[in-house]
Order: sequence, then structure tokens, then C-alpha cells
Amino acid sequence: MFEQTFKNIDDILHKDAGCTSELDYTEQSSWLLFLKYLDALERDRAMEAELEGRPYAFLLEDAYRWEQWAAPKTKDGVLDHNKAMTGPDLIEFVNGKLFPYLHGFKARASGPQTLDYKIGEIFGEIKNRIQSGYNLRDVINRVDELRFGSHVEKHELSHLYEAKIKNMGNAGRNGGEYYTPRPLIRAMIQVVDPKIGERIYDGACGSAGFLCEAFEYLSKTGKLSTSDAKTLQTRTFYGQEKKSLAYVIGIMNMILHGIEAPNIVHANTLGDNVLDIQPKDQMDVVLANPPFGGKERKEVQQNFPIKTGETAFLFLQHFIRKLKPGGRAAIVIKNTFLSNTDNASVSLRKLLLESCNLHTVLDCPSGTFQGAGVKTVVLFFDKGAPTRSIWYYQLDPGRNMGKTNPLNDADMAEFVALQASFAVSPKSWRVDAAGIDPVSFDLSVKNPDGGEVVVHRSPREILDEIAMLDAESAQVLAGIRALV
Repeated sequence: MFEQTFKNIDDILHKDAGCTSELDYTEQSSWLLFLKYLDALERDRAMEAELEGRPYAFLLEDAYRWEQWAAPKTKDGVLDHNKAMTGPDLIEFVNGKLFPYLHGFKARASGPQTLDYKIGEIFGEIKNRIQSGYNLRDVINRVDELRFGSHVEKHELSHLYEAKIKNMGNAGRNGGEYYTPRPLIRAMIQVVDPKIGERIYDGACGSAGFLCEAFEYLSKTGKLSTSDAKTLQTRTFYGQEKKSLAYVIGIMNMILHGIEAPNIVHANTLGDNVLDIQPKDQMDVVLANPPFGGKERKEVQQNFPIKTGETAFLFLQHFIRKLKPGGRAAIVIKNTFLSNTDNASVSLRKLLLESCNLHTVLDCPSGTFQGAGVKTVVLFFDKGAPTRSIWYYQLDPGRNMGKTNPLNDADMAEFVALQASFAVSPKSWRVDAAGIDPVSFDLSVKNPDGGEVVVHRSPREILDEIAMLDAESAQVLAGIRALV
């Protein structure tokens, strides 16, 4: 049922002049989902208070609560068409009253880690893009069908929202910022193996995939005590995100996964001097896929000992500094980092090898990140002792990967199993740090058993890919015709 509701919402938004892409669909679904979720959360809290015989003060004033402006009901529980705004009246209320009121929560909040603050920040960052009040009414009616009551319902909604984020990532326009393949994230988390009580951080959190998957991992560690549950909710997951849309989607994603007031800050991580990070700011675990290929300005580069315009290299310096001694990290980065000969790359590899134990390098094949032609590796390291030996693993799923045959958990199983003992196999080998060139610090992936295997696609896979590209081309042409 939920899946059909999501599809119906996208179909409505597709017809609206203000929404032109999958990114817009997800953004507009997000703020409405958030307000529907907030209403369900407030109802639950009010019911708990009533059962305990204590008063409850709703966060939102009556006029701005979901049941008043979005979905007023008759005594029979159906939409009251006499009270429900639609058309121009609805747009005027949402743009002129609702959004300004909700944005005001940021100034009134007691602190940045409160739900009030998150409400204010979300509605200060995004705008209602739905231009037709009739389309907005239709979308609201669909969102109102969704229920957040049970764990099963929240779980299904979180999976559907993840699917929307994945589609958004596949839609181009820097989609990799929003979606890291979940099987890769889950394998990274299994290797790092975070524990309840440790603080987990992603300074380029995007849609918060790493934090959500880490929450799922820790939630399955056995029966959680009340103290453990509170720790997971309030003192475990931390993130920063520069871009407004990704920030909003990240918060909504974490909420749907069960984290009520996410500790995500809307800020440019690279804007702070890395040397200002104090021991109290350091984390036990860092999990991240920082953006790469960007060119940072000179003033941003001044915040780092190793000056470079490459965004990912600045993030790597930040992550090393952000880890506490003994802390563990798994970071996705371009594979060219391992062999580039420029001064910044060489200096950064030297820093990594000397200040951290780089124990594992996972070499990912082309197609791991759908829509991105860049080859990547994952660096696994512990902070506080120099590297003695590096274990390399060349991921080879036995097929070319793409939209029609993406990475899956089975593809990662051998890597996780072999990594536990740093076992040598046809796809894995060890390199003694003493044998690394002390001038270039070259860490290139060089499989002594012969290197990368070229996988040829079957005729069926090629035909599927052609069909998919034809469908995408037809969609683009339809959009162009609609504009003409």
C-alpha cells in the first residue's frame, strides 16, 4: 500500500510546473512527510502523557498542526472538504504563514540538538516548490494515508524513502552525493564493528546512509536496555552536511529509521580549521564517502596543514584529526589517491601511514557507484599507531555492474569473511609497510596474482542496458517537448 502511495505522490508532482526532477519529488515529499511524522509523534506523546496523568503541551500551535490545516476530519474520520484548504488558498497559507511560522522555531529553540531547532532549520532551508494548490491538496491527501504507528510501518516507510534517495542518486546532477550503495556501507560497518556507547561521525553525511545503517546495525546487537536505547537516540550518531537539500533529506531519513532528533548540523565541515578540533570533539568511529573532484578555494585550503584544492583530500585530513586515538575509520576515496604523484597526495599518504594503521584497502570495480564513472577504494584505518602491513582485496562480483545489476550484499560477503583474518586468496594479498617506497609512498593496487579480471556481459545484460537507456532518452525527450 505504502509503495503505491509513494508512486501516486510522484505522479502528481510530475504534473506540477514547479517540480522538474527526482530531486524535487524527494524534497517536496520530505517536508510533507516530516510534518505528518511530527503530527504522529505529538499524538503519541500526548497519549503517553494522558495515561500518566500529566499535561502535554504541543510543539505547534493549533492552526499549524497537520490535523487542522492539512487534513481536517469529520466525526466519521474522513476529510472535511468544508474546512480543508485547496487551490490558491492552500498555496497562500503554506508559503505565507506555515513556512515562516515553522522557520521561527530555530530562533525560539533552547539549543541545536532539539526537535524545535530541527523544525526551524528544515523550514528555513527548503521552499515549497509545488505551484498548483490543487496538486498540493492531492499530495497532502496521499501523505495523510501513511501511518507511522508501528515499528513495521516505520520500517517499510524507511525502505521506500531509501528507494527514493536511490532513484534521486541515479537521476544524475551529482547523484553520488545522495546515494552510496547500501551493501558497500553495510560491509564497511561490519568491518569497523561499532559498539553501543561509541560516537559515530560522518562529516559529509549527505542523505545519512552511513548513520542510518550504523543505527540498524547497533539496533540488532541484542535486546537493548532503556539506557542503550537512549544512548543510540541522543549520543551516538553525529553528522555535518553543507548542502541544504541533502541536509533535509538526511534528517528525514534518520527520522524514518527511528532517530527522533538527529544530531546533524547544517555546516561546511571544511570551513573550520582542522587544528581547532579538540579531544572533546573527537569520535570513536568515522564512516564517510566525502565528495571528490571539487576544487576548494584558497581560504578553505588554509584550514589544513596539507594544502590542496581536492575536496576529498581535505576531508581525509579532517577525518584523521576527528578520530580519537584508537578510533576506527572506513572512508571511500578515488583510487587515484593511492598513486598520484603531486605533493599533496604524497604528503597525505605519508601522514596516513605514519599516524594511522592503514590495515585494509578495498578496491571497488567500475560501476559500484551507479551513474559515476570514477573508480574508488575504501580505506580502513585505526588512529594512533603507524601502519605495519596493508591487506588489499580486489572486489570482483563476476559481472559488470550498473543500474540493472547493482552491487548486492552477497557480492560483499567474501570480503567481510576474509578481512576478519586478513586471509590471502586470489583476490587478496598483504603488503609489508617496510616495502613501501619511502619517497612516493605509492599504495597502488597491484594484485600479485594478475590484477583485474575483465568481465564480459551476457547478451541479455546488454539488451537490458539498451532498453533502459532508450527509456531514459524517451523521458528526456518528453520533458523537452513539455517545455517547448
